[in-house]
Amino acid sequence: MSNTNKPGIAFWIIGIIALLWNAMGVYNYLIQAYQTEAYTSSVNEAQLALMENMPSWNTALFAIAVFSGLIGTILMLMRKKSAVSLFILSFVTATVNQLYWLFGTNAVEVFSESMPYLMPILVIVFCLFLVWYSRDQKAKGVLS
Repeated sequence: MSNTNKPGIAFWIIGIIALLWNAMGVYNYLIQAYQTEAYTSSVNEAQLALMENMPSWNTALFAIAVFSGLIGTILMLMRKKSAVSLFILSFVTATVNQLYWLFGTNAVEVFSESMPYLMPILVIVFCLFLVWYSRDQKAKGVLS
């Protein structure tokens, strides 16, 4: 089935920004999961201890959130409506992950010098935006 409506320039701009955002999320997940030098040298001992003691289910949510977001973005750029489902999955998993990070750990104390609320809020808002935007594009016939 071919797409009936062509996307505007805003679609491509949002798509490229989403692709970069989600690629950064995947990168952050990988350096954290594999404890690379880039990661361990960027945090202090208390921050590293917090990250090492995160439950495995939370790490799994992080992985699901970033990979479903990246794949969803690629599908959106390919104009596939299945992107909507992946953005919803990314939103749900990222929201649970970020809320646990903020309220289920002492991350606010440990990361107090680096605005600990900013990134979790940005992640949730951006994920929600992608859900809304992809649904809107699907309703307009851009995604099929």
